[in-house]
Amino acid sequence: MQYRWGIVVIVLMMSVLCSAEEKETSLVTRPIKIQGQKHITLERLYEVLSVERKSFFAFWKEDRPRIKEKLIPTLLSTLKSFYNSEGFYNARFKLNKSDEVLVLEIKENRPVKIKKIDIQSDFPIQNFIKVKKGEIFRSKTFIETKNGMIQALLNKGYCSYDLETKAYVDLQKHSVDIRYRLKKGDICTFGDTIIKGLKSIDPEIIKTRVVAKKGERYDPQKIQESYARVFDLDAFDSIILGTDRKFYNEVPVDITLTELSQPYHYEVGAGYDTFVGARVHGMISKRNFLSNAQKITLRGSWSQREQLITLDFFKPVLFRAFGYGVDFGSNIGYSNLEFIGFKEEKSFLRTYLQSHEGRLSLNAGLAVENINISLLNNFRRNQNLLQAVKEGNFLLFYPYIHAIYDARDSKLNPKYGYYLSAYTEYGLPYGSDAGVYLKTLLEGRVIHTIGDLTLANVSKYGVVDIAANEIPASKLLYAGGAFFNRAYGFRQIGVIESNRRDSIEGGLSMLNFSFEANYPLWKNIYGALFSDHTMITDKSYNFSGNYIHAAGVGLRYMTPIGPFKVDIGWNIHDTSQYGISFQIGQSF
Repeated sequence: MQYRWGIVVIVLMMSVLCSAEEKETSLVTRPIKIQGQKHITLERLYEVLSVERKSFFAFWKEDRPRIKEKLIPTLLSTLKSFYNSEGFYNARFKLNKSDEVLVLEIKENRPVKIKKIDIQSDFPIQNFIKVKKGEIFRSKTFIETKNGMIQALLNKGYCSYDLETKAYVDLQKHSVDIRYRLKKGDICTFGDTIIKGLKSIDPEIIKTRVVAKKGERYDPQKIQESYARVFDLDAFDSIILGTDRKFYNEVPVDITLTELSQPYHYEVGAGYDTFVGARVHGMISKRNFLSNAQKITLRGSWSQREQLITLDFFKPVLFRAFGYGVDFGSNIGYSNLEFIGFKEEKSFLRTYLQSHEGRLSLNAGLAVENINISLLNNFRRNQNLLQAVKEGNFLLFYPYIHAIYDARDSKLNPKYGYYLSAYTEYGLPYGSDAGVYLKTLLEGRVIHTIGDLTLANVSKYGVVDIAANEIPASKLLYAGGAFFNRAYGFRQIGVIESNRRDSIEGGLSMLNFSFEANYPLWKNIYGALFSDHTMITDKSYNFSGNYIHAAGVGLRYMTPIGPFKVDIGWNIHDTSQYGISFQIGQSF
C-alpha cells in the first residue's frame, strides 16, 4: 500500500509541475544566454534575474533558459545592483538583442576587497564577525554580521547597546575599511505585562502563559515562548506581543489580543498512516467555550484497523498553586484498535491537571479504562498467540503522572539541547480481580550540531511490573516504527528472541537506543543516516536480553511546521526485514 500511494503522489506531482511549467512558458519569453562571468555562478545569476528553467520532473525536455519580455528593460539595473552587493562595483554589462536569443555579456572586473577591520568593543563580538580581511566585500555578509552582533547582545540581556558599523569603500584602490564600535550598556530586565483587547477572558489567564516575568533578565527566547503559549490557547484571531518600549533598561511586555470572531472550528480530512492505513477523520470544536479560553472538542476517525471517537474539555487556570496556573482537562471516548494478532476495544474516561512553567511541564491525572481483548479470527489457530495473549474483559483504574523537561532550542527542528521525559501509571487494587501493576517509561534526547551536521541520540527505557492478576496485552511493551526501530512497522516488535527474530508477545522490560546524523544536501533537503537498537524481554527489570539492530538512510524536507521525513531501515542481521516510515516533525 505504501508503494502504491508513493507512485500516485509522484505522478500527481509531475503532472502538476509540468502543467504549471507549460502554463508559465506560454507567457511571452525569450531565450537568454549569459557569458563572461567568473566569480558568480550561472545558477545564481538565473535566480537573481528570474530566468526560467525546465522543471526537474520534465527530464525529457531540452534545458533552454528563458526570460520574460517584461523583465528585459530592468535587466541591466537589476544586474548592476546585484554585482554591487557582491563587491564588484566596476562590473560592466552589455546586452545584445536578436530575434533568436538574448545574449548578456558580463565583465566583472576587479572586486573590492576588505583591507582593514577595526574593532572597539566592550562585548566579545569577534565570533560573530563573518567578514574577513582579504575577502571580497559583500554587503549581505556585512549586514549579517551586524544582525548577529545585535542578536548576541539581546540574548545576553543587553537591549540598551550603542552600535556603530561602517564600511569605507575606496573604488580607486578597490579596497574597503570596516569599523565596528560597540558599547553594550547595562543589562535590561522585563517590566510589567500590559494586556489589551480582552472581552470575555480573564487577563490572569494570559499572564500564566507569559514566561517573560517582571524583574527577570531580558531574553528574546522568552518572548517567543510567551507568544507560543498564548497562541496555544486557541482563543484569538490575532496576537501582537511587543517589547518596543523601554524605560531605564526595563522593557514592558505589551500584549494586544483580538478574541475569536468565529469560535467554531471544523475539520474533515483523509490521510494515510503506516500503522492503521488509509483513514478519514473529522473534528468540531467550540473555542472560548463559555468564556475564559475554555475549549470543547469532538473528534472521530475511521480506518480498517482503528475506529476512534473522543470528547475533550479543557479549562485553563482552574486554580493557582504556589503562584503557578494549573489547568484542568478531561476526555471521554471509545476506540477499537487492531494490534498484531488481537483487537483492543476500549472505552475510557480521563481527568487531569497540568502546569507548564519555563522548560518544565507536569501532567497528573486519573483514568478509568474498560478494555476488551479478543483474538483476530485469522490468528485463533496460532498456539503461540493463544499463550501470549489472554482474551477477556479488563477494568483498570489508575493514577498517572507525566513530567517533561524540554531544553531544546526548537520543538519543530532542534539543533542543540536535550529533552527528558518520565511517565508512570499505577493500576489500583480496587477489587480482587483488578490488575495491579506499575508501568514506567523514561526517555532522554541529546542534540548537538557541528557546522551543518546535526547529531542526535534518543534513549528509551520501559518496565511493566505486575503485582497481581493479569493486565491487557495492549498495556505491555512493544517497539517498531518511526520513533523506535525503523526496520519494523509500528508496534511490530514483541519479546526479542534473537537478533533476527521476535515473538508476538508484549514485553515487560524494554530498552531502545537511536543514533542519527542529519546533513544538508541541497536547499531545504537534508540527508540522514541512523541506527536503532532495541531490546525487549518477558521479565520485569531484566535488561540482559538480545538486541535487534537496524540501520538506514532517510531524507528530510524542511517545512514551516517541521521536517517531512522518509526513512528506510533494515535489520542489519537480516536485510530481508526492512521498513519504510513517513513522518512530519523530528523524532528528537
